Amino acid sequence: MPRIPPFKEIIARSPLVFVIGVAGDSGSGKTTFTNAIRQIFGPDLVATITLDDYHKYDREERKKLDITPLHPDANNLAQLEADVARLKEGYAITKPVYNHATGTFDPPVPFASKKIIILEGLHTLFTPTLRELLDFSVFVDPDREVKYAWKQKRDTKNRGYSPAEVTEAIARREKDYEEFIAPQRCLADAVIRISASRYGKEKGASENIYRISLLQHRMNGTIAGAADLTIDLNSLLLFHDRDFSIEFSTENVACARMRALTFDGEMNYETVRKLEKSIEQQTGVHPITLFENRTTVTATDLVQLVLSWRIIHRRIFLQERG
Repeated sequence: MPRIPPFKEIIARSPLVFVIGVAGDSGSGKTTFTNAIRQIFGPDLVATITLDDYHKYDREERKKLDITPLHPDANNLAQLEADVARLKEGYAITKPVYNHATGTFDPPVPFASKKIIILEGLHTLFTPTLRELLDFSVFVDPDREVKYAWKQKRDTKNRGYSPAEVTEAIARREKDYEEFIAPQRCLADAVIRISASRYGKEKGASENIYRISLLQHRMNGTIAGAADLTIDLNSLLLFHDRDFSIEFSTENVACARMRALTFDGEMNYETVRKLEKSIEQQTGVHPITLFENRTTVTATDLVQLVLSWRIIHRRIFLQERG
């Protein structure tokens, strides 16, 4: 019987470059929800571009011009479009580098195309050309209170801002966020909403526990079969000592009605391991072991996994369509 190559091997051999776009405000958690894709396929197949590298002005220039990074005029979107188009054709580029620690630009660097390119930034879905280049898109949409707490923590710890500077920047950016960033929700294949856990608002900062919704349109193109999220009632009743919930609903998101799968709290790892095995069987990606040596996983972990399943299905569909 002929050997069927693993899906990672199929991707490595394929000429197709699959581009994933993740949009959202600064500090909204964009990188978190594509980490599973990076872990499943690895650095040989996956490369990430942070759109902050395509800022047109450095920090001091933005202050003098009184313009925020959220305004499209503060970003070189034409160069971004050209670079992504070349990467999608398999060519290398010379990529600009914005240094958040100094607020200035470092020398450009060579950047090779990979089989999966992840774009993360403020304007990922902003132009028709960028949207045409994407094969799957996500908008990350935390509640304001959650987002601003994350931004305060990140910018003071990693980017050299004082708490007062972060607070001032948040106030200055609000108008541009509503005008230029928030409307991209309407253009995404999936929207991730993040809010405080129903089991305690304090659990976010202390245990990274939030209420996470993955909102999606009906899947138009997919491979046969579906992932199976099995709940082991025996394990749940006998051993589980954490609060968790799973909900399904249909909700309005800006200009569309989407199907929402919502997780909150923590689950036993064994329950999630069954989902991992189901995704392995459906996709041929082996092994998927994102949460090994963990006794519990959070709603954030679960949404990472389910989103990865959706993205992998989209990639397989494009492969089968030829």
